[in-house]
Amino acid sequence: MAISIQLQPSPRCLFDEPLEVRVSGLCPHQQVTLKAWLRDEKEQLFHSAAFYTADPHGQLDLTRSPSLGGHYTGVQPMGLFWSLSPVTPFTRLVKRDVAASPLSVHIEIFDGHLSLGQLPPQPLATAINQRWFMKEGLVRIPVREGRIRGTLFVPPGNGPFPGVICMNEIKGGLLEYRSSLLANHGFTTLAFFYDNYDSLPKGVTNFDLEYLEEAVNVLKKHPKVKGPSVGVIGISKGADLALSMATFLPDVQAAVVINGCITSSVFGLCVKNKLISTGLHYNINRMKIADSGVADLSEIMDEVDMDNVIPIENTKGTILFVAGEDDKNWSSKHYVDEAVKRLKEHGKDKFDVLSYPGSGHYLEPPFFPFCYASYHPAINMCAELGGNAKEHSFAQEDLWPKIQAFFRKVLHQ
Repeated sequence: MAISIQLQPSPRCLFDEPLEVRVSGLCPHQQVTLKAWLRDEKEQLFHSAAFYTADPHGQLDLTRSPSLGGHYTGVQPMGLFWSLSPVTPFTRLVKRDVAASPLSVHIEIFDGHLSLGQLPPQPLATAINQRWFMKEGLVRIPVREGRIRGTLFVPPGNGPFPGVICMNEIKGGLLEYRSSLLANHGFTTLAFFYDNYDSLPKGVTNFDLEYLEEAVNVLKKHPKVKGPSVGVIGISKGADLALSMATFLPDVQAAVVINGCITSSVFGLCVKNKLISTGLHYNINRMKIADSGVADLSEIMDEVDMDNVIPIENTKGTILFVAGEDDKNWSSKHYVDEAVKRLKEHGKDKFDVLSYPGSGHYLEPPFFPFCYASYHPAINMCAELGGNAKEHSFAQEDLWPKIQAFFRKVLHQ
């Protein structure tokens, strides 16, 4: 019987969908190495490997078979995916073109327990998993309306659907992968960027909240958006903007704030020409270099001036705070604790908290490879992001359906 790798339910799936990897045709109790690899849009190579032993029937099922070593151990059905590591150190996996092509993950099996450097050129068997970011029927629409630059994703069907704005980290450009994946689950989403992109102003000092209000209005008026309110999700700098939108824009009734701050970070915030926050600043002279050779930012952020805290007690909506407890970009857990304290002091209870031990800064949709350190645009070099692979990846998988459930509940799907 020939050795083969089976991918269930299909070799083609959405990126956030789990996959069952099975192997048949091995000798009873044969020791093997499973390897996964992909190349990103810039031809950067990511790879992972784990050691397994076949059962008495010469089969492997990663939903039941434990890894005995390699990039992870134990029963981890998607371990080969979340443990993918860049060959070029500190490279973060980012998908920019979500429409034209998938990320193709090659899965190979080799005889014996061998490190990546010891593997022979020819595997015993190979399978390819195509992981797409848009399901059939999902429509992608570039948006250039007024000052707004972004991309709408509209699910198939009559709708209308809950509307959600998605924002990422500062200087990351227009990233659409979170927005497209969320739209696959029945949301009309707007992937939206706010600084140094296309015709948007560069070198912002104080950010105008009315620009974010324009984005809300663009989304609200789409015929496939179920009103009267919308939601917003943001990570890093995008998170404090999401918090600001929930605070000052009454049409934003649901906000997911992932590893954000409780004041405007990097640049100030203006509301109707009034400066609300001068921004959270940092002192680069306090930066250290970690043993890994990348920047340690844990002590560079200034203390939050409580006079500059976003007045979140004024929100009429509901907030879901998400904190990676080992976030090395800044102390996300501390900021969440301070936000909860402030809300409780004002008698507010329309919030929830998800706090994940062992997780770092970039909490992505499920099965994105763990990224401990990568290029940081604020300091123009690589910086620690925190977390460890297993716990961070668990957080990503646990968080994703909870985000969807939150938006459905608050936006009354």
